[in-house]
Amino acid sequence: MSVTEQQVIDVLRTVKGPDFEGDLVSLGLVSEIFIADSKVFFSITVPAARAKELEPLRTAAERAVKTIPGVASAVVVLTAEKKGGGMENAPPPPRPTAPARPQPAAPARHHAPSGQQPGRRDVPGIRSIIAVASGKGGVGKSTTAVNLALGLQALGLKVGVLDADIYGPSMPRLLGLSGKPETVDGRTMKPLEGHGLKVMSIGFLVEEETPMIWRGPMVMSALTQMLREVAWGELDVLVVDMPPGTGDAQLTMAQQVPLAGAVIVSTPQDLALIDARKGLNMFKKVDVPLLGIIENMSYFVAPDTGTRYDIFGHGGAQREANRLGVPFLGEVPLVMAIRELSDAGTPITVAEPTGPQAEAYRAIAAKVLQQMEASTAAQGAAPAIVFE
Repeated sequence: MSVTEQQVIDVLRTVKGPDFEGDLVSLGLVSEIFIADSKVFFSITVPAARAKELEPLRTAAERAVKTIPGVASAVVVLTAEKKGGGMENAPPPPRPTAPARPQPAAPARHHAPSGQQPGRRDVPGIRSIIAVASGKGGVGKSTTAVNLALGLQALGLKVGVLDADIYGPSMPRLLGLSGKPETVDGRTMKPLEGHGLKVMSIGFLVEEETPMIWRGPMVMSALTQMLREVAWGELDVLVVDMPPGTGDAQLTMAQQVPLAGAVIVSTPQDLALIDARKGLNMFKKVDVPLLGIIENMSYFVAPDTGTRYDIFGHGGAQREANRLGVPFLGEVPLVMAIRELSDAGTPITVAEPTGPQAEAYRAIAAKVLQQMEASTAAQGAAPAIVFE
């Protein structure tokens, strides 16, 4: 049975608005409703200052929508994109008298000393989070991210991957994963697992060819949900495959969690390096350590003749790293097997673990780990001074 937008609207009329006044629909708090493959997505507009206390409103709306016949799942997020419903001046409700449930203490992080990165909250169970980013699309960032994650795993670390590209998720295809995530308690999702990696992606919730027509605040809320409402367990490293560019997703990640660092992926030509500089500068401005630059598609060796061709030039990323004083992590050649195996859902570091390409990724992973440890040592060398 197909689910209609009107069905969703009708059931949301039964959900009381904030402070039990009106309902979500009559107050104008419901965003555009997006339905794909029996999965319902929408956001609820609330004042930013009251977002935390209005979380029960979100869960009530989610439960209501799940009662509709034919609804497989519902993703509901809170957003403060616009004001509406006369809520801006609504007084906060009285504080509940019931005692708050004690929260488990977050595990210690080796890379974020006390006093640093104010406003950024740890994700329980995850020791370090690194972002893999690029200034533009088409440079092989996602392929690099998954092979970097597998390279870190080969070093003995417990690794997860968060696919933060809401509009163009790649991890389901790269790791050969499909299916809907199960939930632990009706809300917290269990990540899927592929080749020993724990993985979460919006691609598990919608079909591969379904376009995500979402505005920025909804993207940020969904990203936060996939990061914090997932049962990651104990991980040494979470590799975040960022979308290309320097937009909402990058800022959300940089501002909400204490990143251990960022890795920039670029191809050698000047056009790609111009955009890579933008990514580097963005992370600098939000005080995220730069772990280094990877030159992807660095050169091509013809399999029949062995002749080397520098299709996109060569060495541009290393020269840029030297110019900016950023570590150069290594180069990965343009190899047909990397593309073919990625499309088949078996990364080359898994399919050909003793091959030269897998070795290149493992060497890059070792340098990334070394830079993370160096950054940790530098951060712990002196107390942080915070000016209020």
